[in-house]
Amino acid sequence: MSGKRDNRLNWLLSSSTLSQLGDGIGKVAFPLLAATLTRDPLLIAGLAAIQFLPWLLFGVLAGTVLDRVDRKKAMIIANVTRALVVGLTAGFVYLDAISIWTVYAAAMLIGSAETVADTASNVLIPAVVPRRNLEGANSKLQSVEIVGQTFAGGPVGSLTFALFAAFPFLLNSIAYAIAAVLLLGLLGSYHPQRAAGADQQDGSGEGTPRARLRSELGNGMRWLVNSPLMLRLVLIATALNLLAELAQAQLVLYALEDLELSEAAFGMFAFIGGLGGLGGAAIAPRMIRRFRRVPVLVGGVAAAGIGFAAMGLTSNPVVGAALFGLFAAAVVTVNVILATLRALLVPDGVLGRIIGVWRTLVWGSIPAGAMIGGVLTRLLDSPSMTFVVSGCSQLLLAAAVLLMLRRFRPEVDAAGTDSSADRA
Repeated sequence: MSGKRDNRLNWLLSSSTLSQLGDGIGKVAFPLLAATLTRDPLLIAGLAAIQFLPWLLFGVLAGTVLDRVDRKKAMIIANVTRALVVGLTAGFVYLDAISIWTVYAAAMLIGSAETVADTASNVLIPAVVPRRNLEGANSKLQSVEIVGQTFAGGPVGSLTFALFAAFPFLLNSIAYAIAAVLLLGLLGSYHPQRAAGADQQDGSGEGTPRARLRSELGNGMRWLVNSPLMLRLVLIATALNLLAELAQAQLVLYALEDLELSEAAFGMFAFIGGLGGLGGAAIAPRMIRRFRRVPVLVGGVAAAGIGFAAMGLTSNPVVGAALFGLFAAAVVTVNVILATLRALLVPDGVLGRIIGVWRTLVWGSIPAGAMIGGVLTRLLDSPSMTFVVSGCSQLLLAAAVLLMLRRFRPEVDAAGTDSSADRA
């Protein structure tokens, strides 16, 4: 049985690698394309906002739907949709028929499909590994994200964009298509596990499909409201994303203007920063075993703040890239802890809805952070100063996290220690 699980995890990770490669190419190519159309910091920040706006609009709905349907099939459909949209974008770029508003529209459509694809990949992890292996599986998923987006996607996106602008979007489309095909190797059905009679007890088995959907969404929200620990974890993740995005949305301007890097070098800057993220994914399980989850979580938030604040104070590209690596390592470590706790503490029958709410709040904060970051850069007339503000704010958040989780520390550290509660 363990071999079967390992094989299923490998198929999921292989598909996620190609999907993240596509994300990484787009993460670099879309801002570079936008920067060729405008240098207005608000319009640049607007692209980051548009990419994550779907999480505000559809994140909860996507999670609710994933608690009703086969999650693997939903993920395949989402990847095919993204492949088609990015392929059309490549055509528009090749024909020189692109505008900033076309870029916004493509980003919105891709982001909408992403709400399903990314939620499904997280929901599937507990379905293919035992509970005792969740920390390691989530670390692998984080590693896949870093390898795909940073080590491969970032350099490929910037270098191919420098060759001709449509090239990275064509590769992006192919990556999403292959990711969809690889999921066919993930054998079995992946409908959510529901307790017997649950639909009748909560009323979600009655009425029209729309009424049942509303009822199931309400049940997920009630579960979250009645879990003080999970509420705190959602708030921590939301605050960290919002404060980090103040600077993240200005990264392309920080690199091109303050560090005076070329477009091709921008991808390498992200590549060097990704080394730290990969290192964070590798050492996160060992750090957690040695120091326990709460101290590592607090330290991770603090280290992320130090990285960004120091980035704003340097004009050296090598130092800036190293500090970006520190930030990435810290955030990846925090993400491993949060994703593992979510999988351990949330029942499978409502996991899609909770991740939907989680992603709606967490990723929905990104557009707000991006726009605030754009305004800050305009007011301060410097992307570097926006990094300083973002970093200092994250240091304050680290102190708040310590206070928020103080009374929950035994529960957080004990989660998942009972291997007999394996959830295959």
